[in-house]
Amino acid sequence: MLCFSRDTEILSVFNHSASNPVHAILKNKSAIVENTVIFPPSGIIPFHGFTMYAMPFCYMYENPIALYYTFRAFYLRYWFRLHEVSSHEQGILSLCLLFERLLQRYEPELWFHFKQVNIQPVRVVFKWLMRGFSGHLPPEQLLYLWDMILAYDSLEVLPILALAILSFRRDNLLQVETLQNVESVLADLSSVAVISLIQSALLRE
Repeated sequence: MLCFSRDTEILSVFNHSASNPVHAILKNKSAIVENTVIFPPSGIIPFHGFTMYAMPFCYMYENPIALYYTFRAFYLRYWFRLHEVSSHEQGILSLCLLFERLLQRYEPELWFHFKQVNIQPVRVVFKWLMRGFSGHLPPEQLLYLWDMILAYDSLEVLPILALAILSFRRDNLLQVETLQNVESVLADLSSVAVISLIQSALLRE
């Protein structure tokens, strides 16, 4: 992440972002505009799990330069929207809202079950959405998912897959009544076939 933190090209993300880069005052200098700098130079402070946005590309590239530029392109087009609060239709808030609407419409029994046991549905899938499922799906399936994001040029594929997984595990989810047990049911996604699940979800009426 050192290259990313020092890459000033990342600052271009703020041209169409709801957030602003962090500014710092130079050491032993007065707090005036001339003595302020963007910190880190990229304007983005990596958080816990940030490397998961880059990890899948390690399976695709041996050349670290090609790997980095591919990761950067993905970040500038998609991933930055997953960790900022905005009203953009591809932002994390809109994706969470879309997930809840899809769940309420296509899985009403599961929706009411969560409400009855006082579980917020978004809490169940938020970590998937925020990381683009990286670290949760097997690498091959994750790359299939990211291919679909590219194909549709949309992050809305993420909540659609989240809904499909809950539908796939519906019977087990209806048997548990705590968030901890729900997370246990959904902990192992090694059997998930991304393409099949998304196709099934898209064909639902």
